Amino acid sequence: MYKFPDPKTKDPKERRIQRALEMVHGSLAWTAFFLIFFLSFLLPVWAAVFIIIFDVYWIFRIIFITYYSFKANWQLREGKRTDWWERCQNTLHPENFIGEIEKRIVKIENFRREIPLMEWRKKLAATFYLKRTKKILEDTKRLIPVKSEIMDWREIIHVVLLPTANEPAEIIEPAIQSLADSNFPKSQMIVLLATEEREDPENRIPKVEYLKNKFQGVFKDFLVTEHIVATGEMKCKASNATFAAKELMKYLDARNIDYKRVIFSNFDCDSVAHPEYFAALTYAYITNPKRLQRAYQPMPMYHNNIWDTNAFVRLIVTGSSFWHLFQSTRREMVTFSSHSEPFDTLVKVGFWPVNMISEDSVIYWKCLAHFDGDYEVQPIRLPVSLDAVLAETYWKTIKNQYKQKRRWAYGIENFPVTMRALWPNKKVPVIKKLRISFELIEGHFSWATTSFILAFLGWMPLALGGDAFRTSVLAHNLPLFTQNLMNIALLGLLASIPVSMLSLPPKPRKYHWSKYIVIFFQYAISPLVAFLSALPAVDSQTRMLLGRYFGEFWVTEKMRKK
Repeated sequence: MYKFPDPKTKDPKERRIQRALEMVHGSLAWTAFFLIFFLSFLLPVWAAVFIIIFDVYWIFRIIFITYYSFKANWQLREGKRTDWWERCQNTLHPENFIGEIEKRIVKIENFRREIPLMEWRKKLAATFYLKRTKKILEDTKRLIPVKSEIMDWREIIHVVLLPTANEPAEIIEPAIQSLADSNFPKSQMIVLLATEEREDPENRIPKVEYLKNKFQGVFKDFLVTEHIVATGEMKCKASNATFAAKELMKYLDARNIDYKRVIFSNFDCDSVAHPEYFAALTYAYITNPKRLQRAYQPMPMYHNNIWDTNAFVRLIVTGSSFWHLFQSTRREMVTFSSHSEPFDTLVKVGFWPVNMISEDSVIYWKCLAHFDGDYEVQPIRLPVSLDAVLAETYWKTIKNQYKQKRRWAYGIENFPVTMRALWPNKKVPVIKKLRISFELIEGHFSWATTSFILAFLGWMPLALGGDAFRTSVLAHNLPLFTQNLMNIALLGLLASIPVSMLSLPPKPRKYHWSKYIVIFFQYAISPLVAFLSALPAVDSQTRMLLGRYFGEFWVTEKMRKK
């Protein structure tokens, strides 16, 4: 079994390396803060020049992210318009399907020509449908050379892990119901409900019994595990997932089921999958010859209760959704939240580390190291809907959102073990190691520092630079230049508002139409939200810098408004 570096290693040399790497992010963030402060006091001209360069860089970054977020949003819409179940069923005989598509294209072209010019909307819709169909034809033709390597979709088994600690049945039930509503055969799907022994039995046992009875006979099987935290393990989602996966191994071995036929989806227990997700996932898996060296990532959207939570949380989760859409356009995409992997690969790498908080991305880095850098995340351009943070009171909701963001930001704990796994491995190209190192450092550094630099530190040369600097031409133009750059940056936000509004799920009947106005004007507090979103990153990086580690996984409290 592959051995991944232990973050709690007892080896003195490895521990020194681990500790030095743990301090990188916090050291860089605080060095940046203090450096700009002292430069503003000692060398205000240099500080002002740095701030201007940083602002210009950030504008180009916003333009870049906005463009690719829009592109990914369009790809998501196209993914939802695609009949993945049809494509999945036609993988065994792609040549027959090619003939059907070609006939379909001829019909669409004839229909499109007959549409009067005055009915331009209908003509435009037919044009997009034609383009989509031609894309399917191209993709199907690519299957011919690798036909012998395509797996039979009828042999695939989906196992969906739903780890639960204290979540009530009303949170988990919609997630399982979405699996039952899937258009993929339920006879090839297994639900794996992973419970924790430390949960109050008076809550856990009735919850499990209700869910098992509710979905009895719907799936191939409904398995339940009860995780007891063992010595050397943390109270975290990763240890629960690893325990459940090992129990699944016993189940599969007893039935002589090949691990390569099993796709394991590690979902949050509130994950509501798109009805086409498992068909699209199956298609991606069976048609890729390097299927075992791929993870599969749907697009996380926090839509389950987005109408119920407050404006502060809505802006944060909307920004998070846009960020993951942007990431789906890059080869550097990593797994996050709910995702899927080949079970055979998980067995080979030894599943998730049981002594780390951040489990959703570390499995990607573990697999990447195991395959000597030849491992990628393949986006499945369909949404999986999750819960936004919601609590009994407005203040508790904001407090819980902060804790959730801090837990996400604690993903910096992946950096030390990933560096310790990749850099000694001579099979991984040096360029790839450098790129990964830069990505891991720059992403978290920007998260922690950008909002502070833009909001506060940009004005420090004026406040601390002295009379000589304040009377200079640069000092007079610095506020105006910075303000104009920020106004340009706001254009990216304004462009994203209509896309965000259109992507909202249908408004619940309990809300008046005026709720749309409230949601539209919530974007006025975006600068404040951006600033407050940086605090959890600074918090997590400072904790890691000082060695004040989290002792257990903080489970986001979940609730639904009646």
